[in-house]
Amino acid sequence: MTTGLLLIQLLNGIQLGILLFLVAAGLTLVFGVMDFINLAHGVQYMLGAYLAAFFAAATGSFWGALALSLPAALLFGLVLEWLVFRHLYARDHLQQVLATFGVILVLNEGVKALFGAAPLQVPGPDLLAGGVVLMPGLLYPTYRIAIIAAGLGVGLLLWWLTGHTLAGMRLRAGASNAAMVAALGVDIRKLFMVVFGLGAMLAGFAGVMAAPILSVEPGMGDNLLVLAFVVIVIGGTGSVSGAFVAALIVGIVETLGKSLAPELMRLFLDASAARQTGAALASMLVYIAMAAVLALRPAGLFPVRSS
Repeated sequence: MTTGLLLIQLLNGIQLGILLFLVAAGLTLVFGVMDFINLAHGVQYMLGAYLAAFFAAATGSFWGALALSLPAALLFGLVLEWLVFRHLYARDHLQQVLATFGVILVLNEGVKALFGAAPLQVPGPDLLAGGVVLMPGLLYPTYRIAIIAAGLGVGLLLWWLTGHTLAGMRLRAGASNAAMVAALGVDIRKLFMVVFGLGAMLAGFAGVMAAPILSVEPGMGDNLLVLAFVVIVIGGTGSVSGAFVAALIVGIVETLGKSLAPELMRLFLDASAARQTGAALASMLVYIAMAAVLALRPAGLFPVRSS
């Protein structure tokens, strides 16, 4: 693999990691603060992408779609919380898993009924068209760099919100001991709603940003949700900083693994066998990394301390 291709794959891995962070940050807060397993969180990523497609067609502008999709994703998340999820908080994890899996099926079929099963395309913003020269003769799409920059900006904003504001203090306290926070007079139901709405908007934002570079289709959030849970396990439940570091690790391992594993296997196997074996190995690398982290730090890299 050439240096240029390696650099491109590394940036692709960081970009995937940023999208994973936007999904996993809300998911880890929901699980850490509310002890609620929400398998439907990936559907909110999908809904963000569909909202972007709908509003882009309606306004003719990516920026208009972005401005309208974020509050719409927030509102949709709050409606789901009010209609479905708040009735599951006191249930055990198995019932939460079954109920939220049902939400996945309903919403996937819903978008099929509204938009059809065919993939949709969202045009990217003209302002971010073209590429950035990484080295002579090598361009990297400007929009993908913008995704990385936007994710870093959101990460810094979340770091400030969770670490330097009263609301963030309550979120961290809730992740540590929700029962104690409720006993101290904090409206835990309102806290849960805020956390859920924030998580839904972050997942929707990830979907909006991914829409111009991926096909918008039913079920597009399912695979990303699996990786988001891996991020949570590696980073530590309830930890936003852990989610950020773990998301970058997972994104880079996932992307570089798919590129390097077949090349590595060619040292030992013929081209056809190397391609198949390398693809199989690449799909396992993220889970091998998760197992290694759990063996050394069972609570994750940056666990939230509980009292």
